[in-house]
Amino acid sequence: MRTADFDYVLPPELIAQTPTPTRDQSRLLVLDRATGSLAHRHFTDLYEFLNPGDLLVLNDSKVIPARLRARNTQTGGHFEVMLVSETNTNQWWALMRPGKRAHVGTALEILTPEKKPSGITAIVEGINVEGHRHLHFEGTSNLVNHLDELGEIPLPPYIDRPVTRTEDRERYQTVYAREAGSVAAPTAGLHFTPGLLEKIRAKGVDIHFVTLHVGIGTFTPVKVDNVAEHHMHEERFILSAETADAVNQIKSDKNSGRKVVGVGTTTMRVLESVARANNGRLVPGPGKTDIFIYPPSQFHIIDSMITNFHLPCSTLVMLVSAFAAPGEARGREMILNAYKEAIAQKYRFFSYGDAMLIL
Repeated sequence: MRTADFDYVLPPELIAQTPTPTRDQSRLLVLDRATGSLAHRHFTDLYEFLNPGDLLVLNDSKVIPARLRARNTQTGGHFEVMLVSETNTNQWWALMRPGKRAHVGTALEILTPEKKPSGITAIVEGINVEGHRHLHFEGTSNLVNHLDELGEIPLPPYIDRPVTRTEDRERYQTVYAREAGSVAAPTAGLHFTPGLLEKIRAKGVDIHFVTLHVGIGTFTPVKVDNVAEHHMHEERFILSAETADAVNQIKSDKNSGRKVVGVGTTTMRVLESVARANNGRLVPGPGKTDIFIYPPSQFHIIDSMITNFHLPCSTLVMLVSAFAAPGEARGREMILNAYKEAIAQKYRFFSYGDAMLIL
């Protein structure tokens, strides 16, 4: 398949720049894969589509304030540093702007939000083929302990406004986030409130978690014409024994009617990565995945999924297209038709936008 096959035209005014006043006020477009029918609902209606005994799986990774401000200790030139992945304590791969001025050996002074010296410095130790800089931080036992005071929440580039330090720190984070490590939010989970989760539990739905730390691959465009030639960035995950056992129990009893409902593409990638490596079963433990799911593709674990509306030609729109019609190519048309309807009905798109339920 061609990357251009997953393109669509989105009016810029439909890119959500701010969250809804409350999380579960989002709209919910429901796609029935068996019939291709669409229904317009609200996210609070989600519990109606869940049955007692079903299993809802969410990604509990927590977004870190990964965007830092820095100054060249020699020239005084300013940089924006976007932490990408931690390789060791005080060692990180990072995107830097302007990158061309960050040569190996460059020393950077990390600044506070008020643009004052923080006492922490970073040395550029290497540059990879993608232009990312490997930084070694000095002046602290662990940079992670200072990110709340020094960093900004790394909103996606299509959100064209300054970061609101208090609101974005709360709203670009799920209410169940626990394990710090993501540089982008698992956005399908942003719609849940504690009250909605409790309502779902009260219906007899089991709720379990995986942890996948979302990396820079979320922002990386597909630059090749042939989809199969694209390579995903590797991301770290943890699959607990509790979640693995709960999912395996459902999948082992195919006549129970119970479903595994995945919240977001990140949850999907964890469960499918582990299942594909273990003949369809889940084995707990930490791991890394660079799985790239696009049509046609089969799925071992997820029966229904909740997701947001994704960027044109992105790996995420390819993944949901694959899920819309497992093992076939026609899921692309189903998803693009659904997106066309969402645009006509003026749904809000991307991270702070509305949601979609694929049954």
